Amino acid sequence: MPHARSVPARRPRRWRVRLLRRAARSLPAPVLPLKDSHVTTTTSGTLAADAASASAPAHVNGYSWKALAGSAVGYAMDGFDLLILGFMLLAISADLHLTPGQAGSLVTWTLIGAVFGGIFFGMLSDRYGRIRVLTWTIMLFAVFTGLCAFAQGYWDLLAYRTIAGIGLGGEFGIGMALAAEAWPARHRARVSSYVALGWQLGVLGAALLTPLLLPVIGWRGMFLVGVIPAVVAWVIRNKLHEPEVFVKRQKSERMPALQSLKLLVKDRATTKVSLGVIVLTSVQNFGYYGIMIWMPSFLSKQLGFSLTKSSLWTAVTVIGMMAGIWVFGQLADRIGRKPSFLIFQLGSVVMVLLYSQLSDPMAMLWAGALMGLFVNGMMGGYGAVMSEAYPTQARATAQNVLFNIGRAVGGLGPVVIGSLAMGYSFQVAIALLAAIYVLDMLATAFLIPELKGQELS
Repeated sequence: MPHARSVPARRPRRWRVRLLRRAARSLPAPVLPLKDSHVTTTTSGTLAADAASASAPAHVNGYSWKALAGSAVGYAMDGFDLLILGFMLLAISADLHLTPGQAGSLVTWTLIGAVFGGIFFGMLSDRYGRIRVLTWTIMLFAVFTGLCAFAQGYWDLLAYRTIAGIGLGGEFGIGMALAAEAWPARHRARVSSYVALGWQLGVLGAALLTPLLLPVIGWRGMFLVGVIPAVVAWVIRNKLHEPEVFVKRQKSERMPALQSLKLLVKDRATTKVSLGVIVLTSVQNFGYYGIMIWMPSFLSKQLGFSLTKSSLWTAVTVIGMMAGIWVFGQLADRIGRKPSFLIFQLGSVVMVLLYSQLSDPMAMLWAGALMGLFVNGMMGGYGAVMSEAYPTQARATAQNVLFNIGRAVGGLGPVVIGSLAMGYSFQVAIALLAAIYVLDMLATAFLIPELKGQELS
C-alpha cells in the first residue's frame, strides 16, 4: 500500500521517546518510603513531602474542635483544683491546726509535683501519644484528689496534694501540643488562647461555687467536687484519636524518650529559646500564684471582705484575665508573638504599680480586672510559641518541661508574697512584682524569636 511507505515507522517512535525524556527531566525526583528511620535523603521532592506530611491540617474540622474541647476541659480542671485550695486554706488550717507556712506549702508542693509530672509525662507523650498519656494523668489526679478528702493531718494531705500535682503537670503541655497539632497555623495563637481560657473557666467556677458549697459540704466535700472535671475530661478524650501529624512522625521516626529532652538544648539557638521561655513562664506563674492564692485571704483579713465579697473580687479579676487571654490570641495571630508579649508586659508593669497604691475596695475591684487582663493575658501565647519552636518529637516535652519549670519558680510566689505581706504590707509585696515584668520584657526582646505562621516540623 503506497500510503504506508510514505510515513516511516521509526520517526514517530523516536519523537515519542524524545518527548517522554523531556517530560521525565521536568518532573521532581520520586519520593520513596524509608524503611530505616535513620536514613535521610536530601532531594527536594522528599523534603517537601516530609514537610507536608508533618504539618498541621490546612483547614479546621470536627477533630480540631474535639481536640480543643479535650484540652481546655483538662486545663479547667487544673485551674479549678488550685483555686479551691486557695479558698479552703483557712478552713483546712483551722481543722488540721496548720501554721501559715504549712498551709502555703500545700500549694507549693502541688506545683513542685506538677514540675516532675510535666517532665515525666511530657516525654512519655512524645513517645507514646497525646491521648494515651493524658488518660494516665487524669486518672492519677482524680484518685489522689479524692484521697485529699480523707486526710487526717498535714503530712498525708501534703503527700496527696503532691501526687495529684504530678497528674496536673501533664495537662498544660500535652493539651497545648494536642490543640496545636489539630489546628492550622493561621489559628495557632488563638487556639492556644482558647485552651488557656479553660484554666480561667475552672478558676471562675471555683470562685462562684466555693462560697456556696464550702459552708455546706466543708473542705473535704470540695475535694470530692474537684474530681468531677476530671471525669468530664476523661469522657471527652475517650472519643479522640492521636493527631495525624503525630502519627505520621511516629511512623517515620520514633525516638527514645530521653532524646526529646535533649532536643530542648540541641544547639545554641534552641537553648536560647528554652531559656527565654523559662523566664517568661517563671514570671507568669510567680505573679499569678502570688496574687491569686493570697488575695482572697488579704481581702478578708485586712479589708474586712466576707467570703462572698472575696469571691466577687476573684470573679471580676478572672473575667479580666479571660478577656486578656482572648485579646492576646487575636493580636498574636495578626501582629505577631513578640509585639504582643511586649505590649502586655508593659501593661503589667503599669497596672501592678498602680494597683499597689490603691486601698479603696471598689477601686481595687475594677483595677484588679484591668491588672488581670495584662498580667494573665500572656497565657494565650506560650502554647503557640513553644509549639512552633520545637519539633513534633519534642513538642509536648517542651511544653511540659519549660512551663512546669516556670511553675516551680512560680510556686515560690505564695511564700515570697506571704512573707513580704507579713513583714511589710501586701501593697509593698505587689509593687515588687513590677520589677519581674521588666525582666520579662528583656527576655522577650533578646531571647524569643518571632515564629508567627511557622509550620509545625
